[in-house]
Amino acid sequence: MITLAKIDSPFGEITVLRNRTTGAVRYDQGGTHQSEADARGISLIAYIHGIFDLLQQAGCRDVLMIGCGGGTLATLLHGADIQVAIVDIDSWSFRLARQYFGLPPTVDCHAVDGGAFLAASAHRYDAIVLDAYDDNLIPPQFATAEFLRLAKQRLAPSGVFIANLHLVDDNDPAADRFAALMGDIWAEVRLLDTPGKKNRNALAMAGDATALQRPILRVAPSIGADEIARDLERLVFREWRKGA
Repeated sequence: MITLAKIDSPFGEITVLRNRTTGAVRYDQGGTHQSEADARGISLIAYIHGIFDLLQQAGCRDVLMIGCGGGTLATLLHGADIQVAIVDIDSWSFRLARQYFGLPPTVDCHAVDGGAFLAASAHRYDAIVLDAYDDNLIPPQFATAEFLRLAKQRLAPSGVFIANLHLVDDNDPAADRFAALMGDIWAEVRLLDTPGKKNRNALAMAGDATALQRPILRVAPSIGADEIARDLERLVFREWRKGA
């Protein structure tokens, strides 16, 4: 791996690496792997492609992302002519995403806390995607009924809210607990997961999400496409465990 950048950010050291063999670029912060993309900026992470397809299924045209990393979801959305804005408290993420991951310069980026951003504007989005992490945990200000209630208020009537949740294994209750919190705000919450897999991502969604189907790979990266497609095929909608 070649080190392209190493930034001493107030929110944890950021390292950008390039694979000597494949040319893939990787974004790590605070020792946690956050983004990876091919030389064109197309994500190599299955859950990013999963969210992208779900947003396409939902017909979203105006999306807010909370959490940037390498900005690979925004790059996919922009390529599909979907309006997208990103909020991240760390302004370094935007600079690095543009320089090394191909984040288009026309994507609006806001260096502010996601909750504060929502509170300051009455704009309503077709979708809000929460993909913000402190190590492997969602920052505590987002794991509150207050934040989720505000997010619901900032969705269009047919809007959808999607949260990315990291799970260590089947005994990790993080996704079920967050889904339960969402269930206090929305009438229906769906959980898309890969039971049995360790160190995985689950997607909790609410709003106009009833008809959403298991996602497929729409934009194939130059490397690893078959593996991403297989990972998406393993996803299943499951009941979330109340009281987890």
